Amino acid sequence: MPSMSSAENLTGTLERVVFRDTRSAFAVARLRLDDAGAASTITIVGDLGEVREGDHLRVRGRHEQHPRFGNRFRVEGVEPLTPRGSVGVRRYLGSGIVSGIGPKLAERIVDTLGADAIEVIEKDPERLREVPGIGAKRAREIQRALEEKRSAREALLYLQGIGCSLALSQRIHRLYGAATLTRVRENPYRLAAEVDGVGFRTADAIAREVGFALDGDERIAAAIIHVLREAASDGHVGLPLDRVIGTAAPLLGLSEAIVAAAIDRHTGPWVREDLPEGALYLPDLYAFEREAASRLHARLHARSTLPPIDVERALAWVEARGRLEISLATGQRDALRLALQAPVGIITGGPGVGKTTLVRALCRILEVKHVTIALAAPTGRAAKRLSEATSLPASTLHRLLRFDPANGKFGANESTPLDVGFVLVDEVSLVDLPLFACLLRALRPGTSLLLVGDPDQLPSVGPGNVLRDLIDSHHVPVVRLDEIFRQAEGSRIVSNAHRILRGELPELSRERGESGEPSDFHFVAVEEPERAAETVRDIVSWRIPERLALDPRRDVQVLTPMHRGACGSHAMNALLQGALNPDGRPVAATGLREGDRVMQVRNDYTREVFNGDLGIVRHFDESSGSILVEFEGRMVAYPTIEQDAIALAYAVTVHKAQGGEYPAVVLPLVTEHYPMLQRNLLYTAVTRAKRLVVIVGSKRALALAIRNSSVAARWTRLSQRI
Repeated sequence: MPSMSSAENLTGTLERVVFRDTRSAFAVARLRLDDAGAASTITIVGDLGEVREGDHLRVRGRHEQHPRFGNRFRVEGVEPLTPRGSVGVRRYLGSGIVSGIGPKLAERIVDTLGADAIEVIEKDPERLREVPGIGAKRAREIQRALEEKRSAREALLYLQGIGCSLALSQRIHRLYGAATLTRVRENPYRLAAEVDGVGFRTADAIAREVGFALDGDERIAAAIIHVLREAASDGHVGLPLDRVIGTAAPLLGLSEAIVAAAIDRHTGPWVREDLPEGALYLPDLYAFEREAASRLHARLHARSTLPPIDVERALAWVEARGRLEISLATGQRDALRLALQAPVGIITGGPGVGKTTLVRALCRILEVKHVTIALAAPTGRAAKRLSEATSLPASTLHRLLRFDPANGKFGANESTPLDVGFVLVDEVSLVDLPLFACLLRALRPGTSLLLVGDPDQLPSVGPGNVLRDLIDSHHVPVVRLDEIFRQAEGSRIVSNAHRILRGELPELSRERGESGEPSDFHFVAVEEPERAAETVRDIVSWRIPERLALDPRRDVQVLTPMHRGACGSHAMNALLQGALNPDGRPVAATGLREGDRVMQVRNDYTREVFNGDLGIVRHFDESSGSILVEFEGRMVAYPTIEQDAIALAYAVTVHKAQGGEYPAVVLPLVTEHYPMLQRNLLYTAVTRAKRLVVIVGSKRALALAIRNSSVAARWTRLSQRI
């Protein structure tokens, strides 16, 4: 641990940014101290926000002696100052921070107006006309830009004075601009809704500094919205009223009676529904739930526009002459009858029960009947698998619905619906309520809709539990496939997945399957998390490649229940990066290396890369700071400011792997994962594998996961509304 000195203030000019973490405000920089000679520079580290080379700063903090990096100054606060001295002013004005001024013009301004040029301009803007090459228009532009910078400094000083970090202060000012002080003083709670990274507690601390009352309606309303947003992030669509009050009251430090009274008298930015128990919703989720139920109910009673189909003849034809060489089981026949006759239908089932064969047969029948088909899935990986299975184009739901990232809306809607006769959506367990409502909105009245998915997998990341709610409504026709086919019977991945669903321990004893082939399911008993992590590293880096000739960076995926801990995704990624890519060229300020396996962690419709897509870092350009990542043969460039959209992916959480499929899956499962040890999580992890599953950990953790079938219930009312 570094040794620390007492707190002090330093002023100086930022000479060079050595390192900047694009995912946070942390940076390492060199600060040239004022009045200490040109050679007197010091390394500063900490939350430096968006400071730039040439900025004049006052930093508050402590000197520390780091065992590896030596003497540094640990920054606890940053105050932007007006640049000083001819060199500093020239550098500041010419850095691009003031639009329209380059290095040469900056030099002329300083030569003409002196080292105090900025103060001169602020006091008497007309003096700019003395600078050769600056006319009235350019002078006004420079004056306006400098006024904006001065206003920004004042806002940043104010925000830091009431407890905001520099990075947060800059985010607030970037959103509100010249209106920052007015907006914050009027209602600091709006920050929680409008500023990225600000939650209720941060906004509340600012409001307390500004002087807002503890029991004021604005404060209570903000806490209620916070509770509802947190609930939505956990998958709930709304919450019972008593649960909202019981959560908000301790957060506010007020009695439940005061909170309840405030709700009764205040029409806040929520929707109250007076059910027997009462409930509160965020307005958009309330609207989506009602719309989804209404549209689905209408669709269930609509007439299909499919051409007349003799279903029994179609089933016989697809078996005998449909070029698929299949023999349909009873459940598959029932499912095809449903798909061809019902305006809306659901087909569910676990692995190995013939969902893929069924979908291929359905598409073949619709093709010969000249029905236009749209195939879609919620993720890019699932859409690709659907396309490979059917030999037909498939897309993500967002692409099918023509999502426009510029306005955040879908081009396909009730005014411009999809011009297709049949829509099939796979992996519906991953579809959240807002996306489902938008899908229904984009369908013509007579378009048939078939939903295929496995309700026993983890539910969607977003709010709602659509597939489960539709099944539980008992109004949407459902066929559940449960017969395991011969080609899957020899797979212990399939048989153990079904054992897990039944609450039984997977079969761990045999080294070979019934056919005599090496088993595709293994358990390696290791109790200690650190040793389990090392065992996973060895299995991934050399045991699997030697045995199955799989590429560990392309074909083997480590799935883990959590981010934290010795076997969490963060620690496992560091361990596997060291084993699989030790000599990769580092990518500055990211922790990545050329050759690393990475995952896109949010949808990017402009680049056409989506949350969960896997790629390899191919090149880092030092001059521009950009990274080239290859996604299945396609190169995608990431400038420095957008590199937080990708992350190491040697190990990812099971939730992140939803909709994916990998040749081999290695799953660390230890008791430190206790909060996440659930049956549906284990089942989801196992069913991501095509050729091999290896679980590394303790039998106790495995048993805990299988016993825990109590999936956290999501509060929705979609099934009741249907």
